[in-house]
Amino acid sequence: MIANSPRIMISAAGSNNGKTTVTSAILKAFAMTGKKTAGFKVGPDYIDPMFHTKVIKIPSRNLDRFMMGENNYKYVFSKNSNGADISIIEGVMGYYDGIGTNTSCSSYELALSLNCPVVLVINPKGMAVSVCAIIEGFKSFREKSNIKGVILNCVSSAMYEYYRKIIESNTDVRVYGYMPELSDCKLESRHLGLVTAEEIGNLESIIEKLGQQALKTIDLEGLYLLAAGAEPVEYDEPDINYIDKTKIAVAYDKAFCFYYEDNIDILAEMGAEIIKFSPLKDKELPKDIGGLYFGGGYPELYVEELSQNKSMLDDIKSKINEGIPTFAECGGYMYLMEGFTNRDGITYSLVGVIEGNSCMTGSLKRFGYITLISQKDNLMCKAGEEINGHEFHYSDSTNTGESFLAVKPESDRSWKAIIADDTKFVGYPHINFVGNLSFAENFIKKSIEYSSNR
Repeated sequence: MIANSPRIMISAAGSNNGKTTVTSAILKAFAMTGKKTAGFKVGPDYIDPMFHTKVIKIPSRNLDRFMMGENNYKYVFSKNSNGADISIIEGVMGYYDGIGTNTSCSSYELALSLNCPVVLVINPKGMAVSVCAIIEGFKSFREKSNIKGVILNCVSSAMYEYYRKIIESNTDVRVYGYMPELSDCKLESRHLGLVTAEEIGNLESIIEKLGQQALKTIDLEGLYLLAAGAEPVEYDEPDINYIDKTKIAVAYDKAFCFYYEDNIDILAEMGAEIIKFSPLKDKELPKDIGGLYFGGGYPELYVEELSQNKSMLDDIKSKINEGIPTFAECGGYMYLMEGFTNRDGITYSLVGVIEGNSCMTGSLKRFGYITLISQKDNLMCKAGEEINGHEFHYSDSTNTGESFLAVKPESDRSWKAIIADDTKFVGYPHINFVGNLSFAENFIKKSIEYSSNR
């Protein structure tokens, strides 16, 4: 198969350079000009795609070499960029930052394999000609860097002309405009990164301002021509087989909102009717369901409200104890435990199907990619099977599970993780079904079996 979608990547020298703000501004500006846009995010991030989705009104997708594999992220890109006038891919961390001490699984490697032109977001504050050394360093660090231009961030109109002349007279990199510092458009952060899109009450107004600004100060025509010059991408379409009908209830509200869109899509393609419900607001689970899926999020921010919804807690506990197939990641796993203890020492009772409590800590407990190797037969796979995953959490628990061995890539570090049996797969790690379709197939089959026996 061949994909020939116009595309560019927006990257930067490092985190906190404004990639998400600039990407959102460009997506909105193109939409304002009538262009059909598609949004993507490099790596395992959940929050940045939420902002893209708010802008373009269709789901933004993750592209992740480690969790998906190269062919499969090419497939995801092709499928979801098909028909778009332009696709904007937001990079992760610094452009060359990958696993360990090399560029493995970096934005650079993904741009290289997708034949994608790259535009760096640069904040030149405190520099003059020295900004050219940074640009040239990034452009020449690898022979095929794909870096074609820069966008200057947090500069005034007067300083933009000054920097543009410096950069374009000292390098062969084109400057595609700038974004000034917009104090009323800043996106707040917390322990897992930016606050989620749903939590920003005036987000539509912020996005509108960003788009209007980009229309004025970013060279959209130049970016479009750059994107249109991207070379085709070749890939093989994976075998996603329809199995049979079932209903999967997916927890979705302010407390549980971290989901890979492709996980949901794959379950639906295999036969699942996806039914969203709110552990915060609903009083009981949807009727006639065959499986439960609890994603990550911020349950610690809403733990009192979650704890007070007794009828929902009781219904979930009853269904899981009856054997309904249940998949829970990170925040969802915390919710299924006996309780959560806050920083004041107050413990809130939760679902209680998993022994132990969780609590927040002052630092990251697990961070980064892992390979999960099954130690026993379980809901998702047989002993010895594996899938690549990711952890990122400031909380910790008294029972992290021993059903899988989590192995850090390019490292000798490993630890036990996940509580799994014939009907459950719950723990801190996040997984992406694109990386191992059999995990989704087994979940669907068990859900169908559960429904047929009711």
